[in-house]
Amino acid sequence: LAGHLIECGAQVTGGIFTDWKTVPDWDHIGFPVVECSANGDFIVTKPKGTGGLINEATVSEQLVYEIGDPAHYFLPDVVCDFTQVQLDEINSGTDEAAVFVTGAKGKPPTSQYKSSATYADGYRSTAVAIIRGPNTKQKGEKTADQIIKRCRRIFKQLNLEDFSRVHVEVLGAEQSYGPMTSLPHGSRESVLWLAVHHHQKKALEFFSKEIAPAGTGMAPGLTGLVGGRPRVSPILRLFSFMYPKKDIEIDISLNGNHVEKFEPQEIPVAEYPKAKEQHVVDEVIVQTGNKSYRLEDLAYTRSGDKGNMCNIGVIARHPAILPYLRQQLTSQAVQKYFSHLFDNPSNASVQRYYVPGIHGMNFVLPESLGGGGVASLRSDPQGKAYGQMLLDFIVKDVPDMDQYLKEIK
Repeated sequence: LAGHLIECGAQVTGGIFTDWKTVPDWDHIGFPVVECSANGDFIVTKPKGTGGLINEATVSEQLVYEIGDPAHYFLPDVVCDFTQVQLDEINSGTDEAAVFVTGAKGKPPTSQYKSSATYADGYRSTAVAIIRGPNTKQKGEKTADQIIKRCRRIFKQLNLEDFSRVHVEVLGAEQSYGPMTSLPHGSRESVLWLAVHHHQKKALEFFSKEIAPAGTGMAPGLTGLVGGRPRVSPILRLFSFMYPKKDIEIDISLNGNHVEKFEPQEIPVAEYPKAKEQHVVDEVIVQTGNKSYRLEDLAYTRSGDKGNMCNIGVIARHPAILPYLRQQLTSQAVQKYFSHLFDNPSNASVQRYYVPGIHGMNFVLPESLGGGGVASLRSDPQGKAYGQMLLDFIVKDVPDMDQYLKEIK
């Protein structure tokens, strides 16, 4: 858990924190330090005199960052259980602030290694163009449509196959929000994001040359291409899998000399079921009321990726708020909220896990990143903004929560 919290540097010391306005001095933000005890407890802190912020919330957010089932976090030598982790602030609000972390548990490892491989999957190219004036959404969409139409005509003449994928976004029109957008016609200032995938480099070289003519022959208000003519680059798609440990031989060498052959200890290993929604805690009967809140008022969020999977951690700002979030922020509600972003919406299945120690939940959204990483054509291929987008979720018909929120302040 200590390694998990500090692996992304300043993300645990106030970086990408939900309450970003409260984090001072980004320009010299301090990197984290962990002071570990032999019994597994540890303290998270940062060097004195540095910027950033250490508190229970910043550590909670990083705990749920880029994980699946929080009760079964697989590592080669152990399976970690983060569900009962407790966080206690030390010297809160001072330059010596720290968080005391306890309660991480270890389970026997599995008989498999988490493994990843990459393979070539053709080429990609992304054109980015600024558009200003009225109706930028319609201008951007029509410009993209006509560029693709022109390229397809060229491909047909040259006996080239069609694009494998085409992805169009008009940034500034809130297309990533789908039906929840508050700007259905776009703003007066937008950015066209046109990304394509093809198995032949030659085809995308033609695509690259057909972007600039849009500046003189298509929509008005197209002010320039970001970065100039788009480049063509190879796609290395990620493939992740579990591989039997018994089928891997490990030889250890030092200074060019073979030292020993690693022989795994004869310890019992465990095989855990495929992750499912589980770890149910006692349900609390909640009261109804006439108040509504944006999720940001009631919780912190943090999101990230694992290949083509996105996870969103949600942590209640006060323990008493969690039952209301559990009641309304269900797997089905999150799935509906992001339904337009799944690769195959009809087969999408969001999983929800509880992390009661930090008053949180973790949602796993499989096949929601358009391939993920470099294989994705989207402007957010790693789901970094999904947690921020969920902050606009409305929690309805609840009692007045202000008393709990005042306790935090």
